[in-house]
Formats: sequence, C-alpha cells, structure tokens
Amino acid sequence: MIPDLVFSPLLPWPWIAVPAGLGLALVLWGMIRRARGAWLRLIPLAALALALANPRLAAEQRTPLDDIAVVLIDDSASQEVGDRRALATKAEAQLRERLGRLESLEIRVETVRPAAGRDDGTRLFEALDRALADVPRRRLAGVVLVTDGQIHDVPETLDLGAPLHLLLTGKPGERDRRLVVEQAPSFALVGGEASVRLRVDDPGRDGTARLTLRVDGGDEVVEPVPLNQPHVVSVPIAHGGGTVVELEVEGGPDELSMVNNRAAVTVNGVRDRLRVLLISGEPHAGERTWRNLLKADPSVDLVHFTILRPPEKDDRTPLKELALISFPVRELFEEKLASFDLIILDRYRRRGVLPPGYYFNLTDYVEAGGALLVAVGPEFSDAFSLYDTPLDAVLPAAPAGGVTERPYHPQVSEIGRRHPVTAGLTGAGAVGAQPDWGRWMRQVGARVLRGTPVMEGPGGSPLLVLDRVEKGRVALLLSDSFWLWTRGWEGGGPQAELLRRLAHWLMKEPALEEDMLSAEIRGDRLIVTRRSLDDAPAQAKVTLPDGTERPLTLTEGPDGRAIGEMTVGAPGLYRVGDGARSAVAAAGTVNPVELGELPATDAKAGPLAQANRGGVFWLAEGGVPDARRVAPDRLAVGRDWIGLQANEDHVVTAIRDTPLMPGAALLMLAMGGLILSWWREGR
Repeated sequence: MIPDLVFSPLLPWPWIAVPAGLGLALVLWGMIRRARGAWLRLIPLAALALALANPRLAAEQRTPLDDIAVVLIDDSASQEVGDRRALATKAEAQLRERLGRLESLEIRVETVRPAAGRDDGTRLFEALDRALADVPRRRLAGVVLVTDGQIHDVPETLDLGAPLHLLLTGKPGERDRRLVVEQAPSFALVGGEASVRLRVDDPGRDGTARLTLRVDGGDEVVEPVPLNQPHVVSVPIAHGGGTVVELEVEGGPDELSMVNNRAAVTVNGVRDRLRVLLISGEPHAGERTWRNLLKADPSVDLVHFTILRPPEKDDRTPLKELALISFPVRELFEEKLASFDLIILDRYRRRGVLPPGYYFNLTDYVEAGGALLVAVGPEFSDAFSLYDTPLDAVLPAAPAGGVTERPYHPQVSEIGRRHPVTAGLTGAGAVGAQPDWGRWMRQVGARVLRGTPVMEGPGGSPLLVLDRVEKGRVALLLSDSFWLWTRGWEGGGPQAELLRRLAHWLMKEPALEEDMLSAEIRGDRLIVTRRSLDDAPAQAKVTLPDGTERPLTLTEGPDGRAIGEMTVGAPGLYRVGDGARSAVAAAGTVNPVELGELPATDAKAGPLAQANRGGVFWLAEGGVPDARRVAPDRLAVGRDWIGLQANEDHVVTAIRDTPLMPGAALLMLAMGGLILSWWREGR
C-alpha cells in the first residue's frame, strides 16, 4: 500500500499556527526592509513548525474480504410438478460448481421449505431476509433464486445494492385447471342438505368440466360444472357427526397436476331435536327409567304413552279418569310415524290397541331407515307376544319359551367386546371375569335368528341383540331389569353410557359403526382405524396428495379396532381404502395456498430482478447460465451469464507509522538555520 502523510501535532493547531504566523510575518517584514539574511530565518521557523506538527508516514496493512453470494432453492410442494424438482437439483449442483470457481467469493446455499403447520405458501423473501441478516451489504455479491416463480411474499419494492437473478423451473406458458372451494358450511341439520359453493378455474377456456362428488366414501355422483364461474352443489346430511364430502374435477387439456383438482369438506351434522316415541305396554318398575334417561338429555323431544288398561279388560272405569288424553293411534302410527328418529317399545304386547296394519307401518318404518328399540319382559313369551305380529320381519330373535327368574350378572359377549356399542363398556371387566356392575333379576329366553348378540345372560343366552334391517336398525333387549342399574342396586351399572351408545348406533352415528374405516391427522402422523367384528389382520392403501399409493398394515387390537400409522409430509388430502370402505383425512389445509396456482411464472418476482440489475432465465430452455464477477457500476446480466458484484471490501489488520523527519534532523536544521542567519547578518 502507498503510505499516507498524516500529522500528529504535539500542541493544538492554534498554538502552532499563531506563533508560526507571527514568525512568518516578521520574516516577511524583514524581507520587505531588505534586511540581510531575513529569508534564512525561515529555516529555523519551518523546522520548529514541522517539529510541533509532527508529520508522519502511515501505511495500512489490509486483508481483503470475500464477497458473499446467496443462493435460495425453492423446495415447496409446487416444485413436485413435472421435472421441476430435477431441474432445481441440477441447478443447485451447477451453481455450486460455477460459483465455486470465482475468486474471493463465499457461497451460501439455503433450501427453503414451507413451515410446518402454516398455510402461507412459498416465503422466499422471508428466507432471504434471514439469510442476509448477518451479511454486510458492502460484501453482498448477489442473490440467485431457483424457483418456479410462485412466490407468495414478493415485496412491492426491493433494493439489495447487488444483482438479483431469477432461475425458473417449469416452462413458459404453462396452463393448469384447479378446483376452488369458495364457501362450505361447518354445520348442517341432519336430514337436510348442505350447500357447497365452488369454482373451477381454467383461465382462457369456456364450457364445462365433469365434477365427481362422493359423500362418506359412498357412490360417486358426477355432474357438469361451468368453468370459471361459481357453482353450488347440494350435499345430503344423513347422520350426525362429520360428513366428509370429496370433490374432484376432471383434468384439463394441459393439466400440470391433479393435486389441486381435488378438495374435501367436512360438514358436521347436528340434530335440531331428537324426536323419540316411547310406548310402554303396561306400568312396571322400569317404566320411568326409560323416561328419565331420555328426558335428562335436553336435545331429546320425547313423546311417551303408557297403556294402562287393555281393551279386553272392562272394569267400568270412566275414560276421563283413566287417562288425560286418548291414545292417538292413527296420528302416531300413520300420519307422523316417519317424523320420529327413534321408537322404543317398552314391554309392549299385542293387546288390540294397534290394528294389524300399523305393525306393517312399523316394519316399513324400520326398513326405510328408521330406528327401533324393543325392551321386552315375560310378555314376549306369552300368547300376546310382539313376535306374533308383522314385526317378526324385523325382530332379530324369536321367543324360545321360558323366563329365567334369578339374579345374574349381564356379560358382554365375545363379539360384543369388538362391537362399538359395548366395547370397553365401563365395568365390563376382563374376559371370563365377573363384571363390576350390579346383577339383573330376569332374562327372557330367545333364540337369535340374525344380527349380533352383544350381551349375554345366564348360560350364554342372548340378552341384547343388534341387527341391521335393510336401511334401518333394530335393538332387542331381552330383560326388563335394566332399571336396577339406574336405582344403583349392588352398585348399579353404566345404564346412561349403554343407552347413549345404543341410541347413537341405531341412528347411524359414524363413530359407532361396527364396520368402518376412519382416518385422521394428528400432528405429522396419519392415524388409520379399521373397526370390524372379524379379527382378521387388515391391510389398507393410502393415496397421498400427489396421487402416489402406499400400503399400510393395521395392527389388531382387543376391542375390534385395527390401527396403523404413517408420517405425513405434504399438506393436502390423504385417501385411505381397504377394498371395501374408504376414508379421507386432510393434512394442514385441504386446498393449500402453495398448490393453488401451479403454472411457473416470471410475473411475480421478475420485475424485482430487473430493478436490481438481475436477469430472468428459464432452466428448461437454456439451462443454468454461466457466472462472472462484475464491477458495481457495470452491467450484471447477459444473454447466457449472470454477474456477481466484486465489491473489493477489506479489513485493516495493522498500521505502520513512521516519522517523516527524525527529531535530530529537525534540531540540526533549526540550529543550522540560526547560524546561517547570524553569519549573514554579521557581514
């Protein structure tokens, strides 16, 4: 380095300048008067001034600093389209190699992935801010973004003070069709419909596209949907709990990926009021138990009638003293029968109150999808049994004769331990052990014709039998001792839990289906549950959001459930099937921002690259451009090259400080000047 002349004055500059100025003035006055040796007096004056000014030669020792180039690689879900991932990987390798050949350049490469649990798309410029947090701008050589251009945090303006280059994966002019769910309700009434508003985006095209709709993994419904216009589809809500609606639109002519052609909506079915018809055939100790259990639920709308006197019995009691209102047989069993969600016949016998035609109505009600719970006592085995009516077509068990009249502990049957109505029932105990609940006192003998006996009485006789009848369901309880649990006899039992499960199973709640497949996302894990009454090992197939399929083995449990887990990566819709049933689960957002628009584009970040002296290159057309160093005031992009700024920054490690004139030389100069002046004046 060339040394610099610096001054380190021994006195403040005014204290030096004033005497030096006075001395100079005296010398000039002497020269004006033509005094002998006046000019020689400048020599000691200058020597004294230089000694006080202390001139020195300073030379810095500098260490050059490498410039820094930042390369950001977009690793978002949209990079899975086509060969974008391969292009990005190849570009990263070539950039490392080509930039590595440039002198005095440090390369920082960062792969940018969307944050887990967030649905805010590709945030490349947030990542750039983090990468530049410890980079002095005077050392920044440039920034290179390898992306498909679908960036969701592009600022309006950006001044890096260095070139910004955009290397685009994908191809110019790409097109893609996508399905957008504009509005979907979270809740809907059971028995009604939910309206889902959607739109099929396919810019530049007219006409329609086929939309496939599937509810709870059932049959597909296909309907045409206009392109680029809002469209409303109606979804029937048949049960309480979650109803999963799958939507898929067919691919377009230039489809990039089907991943954004699918969507799923979950609508929770809620019942406005649960309408229950309870008919007690005769007063008995457990009659009020059913009523109290049902009335305890504020969402239950209960209609309860008790037959106090059979028609064949005539004790001349006036009707106005026998009942507050007459039994509305025609209104209940003909006009309003279908309006009830659940019908309970409690110890009802064939006594002539209901005409035979109304039993056919009850049978039709069940077969059409209704729910029937029949709790019987000794009357089930006598001459007036309900089984001797048209209801025998839906009852799952027939009287076998005889009634057991001794205490016993109700047991959950072997298959009942797998059925959701009784599996894990509080107090059931281990297999073969005595339950922790109170005993019952009566058991009606019956033989099972069809259905599933989930509870047993003495000697393994059926106690609670469940059956599906066409679209409806029937439960038959072969004892009238249920009320003992409610009264807390011998500790009671789980009467409320059992009735709740039983009612929900009768009304087809998905969570209590004995043959079902469900899927849910917990954190980063997909949990698949297969419930079945069979203990055969289960195998499922998982379809990932990108359409690839993976097998999943389900491990059998003791309660009829087989469970399997797998780690989920990309957000989107995961479809699970076992050959007979299907289920869906959504990771993150079903329609994530990242997959909303898939065509590669230079429209978002391209203007920023141009504003920062950078260029835009399509990797699929020209490959990775060459790289070279350029001065800060020179062009930083060419047809097939990108420029990285050479800033020539440095750090000073030492300073060499040398006096311009030694003190002895200045003293000799001053003395010599005085002697010369005295000698000249003396002549």
